[in-house]
Amino acid sequence: MPIFEYKGFDRAGADRSGIVDADSPRDARVKLRNDGTHVTEIQLMAELKGAKGYKGKPGGFRSFTFKRVDQNELCIVTRQLGTLVRAGITVVDALKAMIDQVESQEFERIFRDVREKVTQGEGLADALAQHPDYFSELYVNMIRAGEASGRLDEILGRLADYITRVNRLKNKVTSALTYPIIMITVGGGVVTMLMTVVVPKLTSLFKQAGKTLPAVTQALIAISHFFQNYWWSLIVFAVLLVLFRKAMLSTDDGRLRYDRWLMRLPVVGDLIRKQAINRFATTMAILLRSGIPVLEAMDIVKKVVQNSVIAKALEESRTSIIEGSDIATPLMQSGAFPSMVGYMIKTGEQSGQLDEILERVSQAYDEEVEITTQRLTAVLEPAILVVLAGVVGFVVVSIVLPLLQMTSMSKG
Repeated sequence: MPIFEYKGFDRAGADRSGIVDADSPRDARVKLRNDGTHVTEIQLMAELKGAKGYKGKPGGFRSFTFKRVDQNELCIVTRQLGTLVRAGITVVDALKAMIDQVESQEFERIFRDVREKVTQGEGLADALAQHPDYFSELYVNMIRAGEASGRLDEILGRLADYITRVNRLKNKVTSALTYPIIMITVGGGVVTMLMTVVVPKLTSLFKQAGKTLPAVTQALIAISHFFQNYWWSLIVFAVLLVLFRKAMLSTDDGRLRYDRWLMRLPVVGDLIRKQAINRFATTMAILLRSGIPVLEAMDIVKKVVQNSVIAKALEESRTSIIEGSDIATPLMQSGAFPSMVGYMIKTGEQSGQLDEILERVSQAYDEEVEITTQRLTAVLEPAILVVLAGVVGFVVVSIVLPLLQMTSMSKG
């Protein structure tokens, strides 16, 4: 059924806008009039191809992509959809209920399109797959497995738990690094102000005195002069650095080298490795538990693990498994996974409880990531304070020395 976007006002004269599904513009107007809305403008969604962020195609609908998906909202709608299906409501009726209760207009548009396609005979997974900006390959494949096994409600619940868990881990790292980033930003701003405003005014007084300045003061003047006259070079350098990183990440080989370099950094590299392994174990466990075969699960995980080193190890391991190897041996030989993880996976294979073992690995690395994040914060904060104190101390000494020199000469 076509989807229309409208503008108008209600019986009280308040502005109204939104979307409605109907067979024709006239039917849409009648439907809205019955709901108490007087329509002033209405147009088919497919005609909105020029709208900001819309990537519509003739005969189809594509979700808005100009902003990132709110993972918390995705988790909520996934859990609600699972609850409705578990209550015995059909998928079509559950989608209709979601359309009525979701707060996001974007998700409302998506669910209207998905409901229309499901009504026409498509599977839920196939309909969701047409919105890749909102529903990942992992999400779609799990829904497909749930439809095939008749456990869609259970799969939706697991998906919601998975999204919650991944978000919680991400938020832990983000919140732990927020304070150091604020310190660096504020400290950089203070130093820039000192070098471009305060120091030039003070050093002009020293120059007027006509005396030889201490070496540390001359160094401060040179740095201040650079900030005043060549500040643009710092911006150019930052832009070049961003462009270089973008170019490096645009190729598979470049991304692999970049991730390897990051994983070799002290403390930070350890955190990145543990995050990647945690994502691997969490995702692999939920896919296997949902009935997806190992090879297909590994193919999905390598795309969502967000680390080229781990992804390359998974791809090589997948090839070895096809040739007859077990899962654990090629993963251990890759060097990307700690021995402990390899031995636990081998135990899971031998016992036939690989999903449970991976769940334990995931839980263990949840704690490891939290500990490493705390350790990183404990190292960064004093290091930043020492650097800032050193910079401020350098400025103070550079200013105080010539002042003392001038004071002693005036007394003499």
